Amino acid sequence: MISKPRFSTEAGRLEAFSDGVIAVIITIMVLELRPPDGTDLRSLHALIPTFSAYVLSFAFIGIYWNNHHHMLRASDGIDGRTMWANLHLLFWLSLVPFTTAWLGRNPFAPVPTALYGFVLLMDAIAFTVLQAALLKVNGPGGAFAKAVNADVKGKMSLALYVAAIAISFLSTIAADALFVAVAILWIVPDRRFEPVIANRSDGRKSTDAKGGSTGR
Repeated sequence: MISKPRFSTEAGRLEAFSDGVIAVIITIMVLELRPPDGTDLRSLHALIPTFSAYVLSFAFIGIYWNNHHHMLRASDGIDGRTMWANLHLLFWLSLVPFTTAWLGRNPFAPVPTALYGFVLLMDAIAFTVLQAALLKVNGPGGAFAKAVNADVKGKMSLALYVAAIAISFLSTIAADALFVAVAILWIVPDRRFEPVIANRSDGRKSTDAKGGSTGR
């Protein structure tokens, strides 16, 4: 009997479920973009804060979707701890539409800005928890562990979120600038897991050529 890699079953289902939830999150956010009553370009001016908050949150959701995909692809499999950690991440991501809408309607208010930053901080922490759960599955000495240990951008993001929350009560513009800085930091693709994925793919191709597992 041909054996299949664990990713094609457990992790594949987890990724598909997560993709569906993330798609719903984006849909909810875009529904907050209500057209203005006016018909000229000036009537769109009032929508600038809401649209700006939407664009920023869309970028963050896209970054999580991209990194989530690569991290699962680099893992040898998942376990029950990973599934709960993934739900924990999706819970905090599901709150992004609410905080985005509140920030868009009150762009210069400290509390909506701070809450927006808090949810982003919890998103980042939840992703770190998921990463740690997958590390337990893959073991401390493998290629996945080496990729995870080089998490400089993750640590920087946590520090910037904490700073943004604190500074939001002094200057919401400065806090917004820090949110944008984190997004720009992650717009450049996170390539930590790409070598792990490539090596796994090469290994499967080699096995296929010898008449072993198809990897599908």
